[in-house]
Amino acid sequence: MRLLLIEDDELLGEGLASWLRNAGHVVDWCRMLRDTEAYRGEPFDAWLVDWMLPDGSGVQWLRHRRGLGEHTPALLLTARDRVEDRVRGLDSGADDYLVKPFAPEELAARLRAVGRRSAGGSGTRMALAGGVEADLAARAAYVDKQRVELTGREWAVLEALLLRAGRTVPKSDLERLVLGFDTELASNALEVHVSALRRKLGRGVVETVRNLGYRLELM
Repeated sequence: MRLLLIEDDELLGEGLASWLRNAGHVVDWCRMLRDTEAYRGEPFDAWLVDWMLPDGSGVQWLRHRRGLGEHTPALLLTARDRVEDRVRGLDSGADDYLVKPFAPEELAARLRAVGRRSAGGSGTRMALAGGVEADLAARAAYVDKQRVELTGREWAVLEALLLRAGRTVPKSDLERLVLGFDTELASNALEVHVSALRRKLGRGVVETVRNLGYRLELM
């Protein structure tokens, strides 16, 4: 997943960003709300938003983004644990609410739950074309019940499309979701990963929508 982390605590932010990257996610970290303007219009799979930031309220930021019609799933990260705070946070447009301190493993589990809802699935394993299954929790793909080894980038492509199943994902968006701002990669890096996925899972799994992008359908 490509994640936007908005957290001003250097120790917590560094720890979370490092842990999530080691888990295979692409993380863009902002210390202030104003820093998020550099990412306006960028595709993300989820926002991780601290409530209290030096230049404003994460809840107000989230309410504003929802008012603009933005639907990226959001998790509020905060030390506020009163019921009324949870209600206010969720009513502001958050999809989940995590009270500090928390274990990174719990955050990862909540991200998987958000991912399942985004993909329209109730379980972690989803059926695709040609006898292919993908398991969001295990970060694994199966062909005829046999696990297929994917690289981290190949899984990232598959996951990004799973989370947008049934929708055409523009090539530029998919590049950002999978590669972030990694400018050292070759210009055809995405095509290389898509080709590898098709070779391993079958050509019918990832559809090319000519001049638009890529699409994946759930069965």
